[in-house]
Amino acid sequence: MPALLWISLALIIILTAVFLPKYGVLTRLTEWWLLRQRELVEDALKHLIDLQQQGRHASPESLAGSLELNSKKVIKLVSQMETQKLVEHDGMQIRLTAEGERWALHIVRAHRLWERYLADEARMPLGLIHGEAHRREHSMTDTQLDALDAALGHPATDPHGDPIPSRAGQIRAMEATPLTAWQSEGLVRIAHLEDEPAIAYEQILAAGLRLGQVIRVIERSPERFILSDGESEYRLAPSVAANVHVVALPQSETALQGALPLWQLAHNQKAEILLLDEGVQGFTRRRFLDLGLTPGTLIFPELKNFFGDPRGYRVRGTLIALRKDQAAQIWVKPIEAAAGK
Repeated sequence: MPALLWISLALIIILTAVFLPKYGVLTRLTEWWLLRQRELVEDALKHLIDLQQQGRHASPESLAGSLELNSKKVIKLVSQMETQKLVEHDGMQIRLTAEGERWALHIVRAHRLWERYLADEARMPLGLIHGEAHRREHSMTDTQLDALDAALGHPATDPHGDPIPSRAGQIRAMEATPLTAWQSEGLVRIAHLEDEPAIAYEQILAAGLRLGQVIRVIERSPERFILSDGESEYRLAPSVAANVHVVALPQSETALQGALPLWQLAHNQKAEILLLDEGVQGFTRRRFLDLGLTPGTLIFPELKNFFGDPRGYRVRGTLIALRKDQAAQIWVKPIEAAAGK
């Protein structure tokens, strides 16, 4: 076969691979570029809504730092978003339009629902869920988010304690206070764990602190904060303690003094369920309630596991199995302690 024919066939194959509709290299590259542009816009919207909820305005400099872009690319991105009527600017301040805020809340909702799913259902370590949720949040429709929300039992907060927006764009205000600004004595509940910067969040997780935990500040100084949950002590640098946000323990929950997480009960020790941790949300909370794990219910460990986990508990005449991390979210008071009040 003449060399010219071989060259012609090779060119046809190459051109087909590049320009083939749907599967061609050019089509794939175009799709990748469009997706990357959408992700940049949505990441910018998340940055803007985050600052807006803090009562601040974004600037080209804050966008450049958040998105890790140079000033030229940021200016181009803001111009693109203005064309899409997502933002408007006044001098160096960049503000969301009504449409921009709607889209931003959609992305925040997607991110936080995915974090809830990854933590509760996929059992992914908390230190990894933010990055994975960020990869999954783009290109989700309202219908898909509604389905995910329903499957999770309509949770109110994500695993860090941040409120999850509704489809209508309503979002509950978060009233928690950083530990470094908390001055009152007494028990407090961890209501929010800030996951940025990541290095501070990793230290919080390594210390063993968790959302919904009831603690007391037993020492504060410029060098350290020492916290206690009645069993263990937790030491944090002030810069890390600032990422732990707390709320006062309601008067109705002062009975938690002297209470235990369920997993600490001795074999066959009967106890009364007081409450489920605030960190138990959505489908997990609904499953607990379906199992009869409601306040005032009698429960006790009845079946041991050679490996220690899970453990069998008798509740309402039924034997159920709970892992240690699940039992740690159920607060109980031994019957003897309750009778001796």
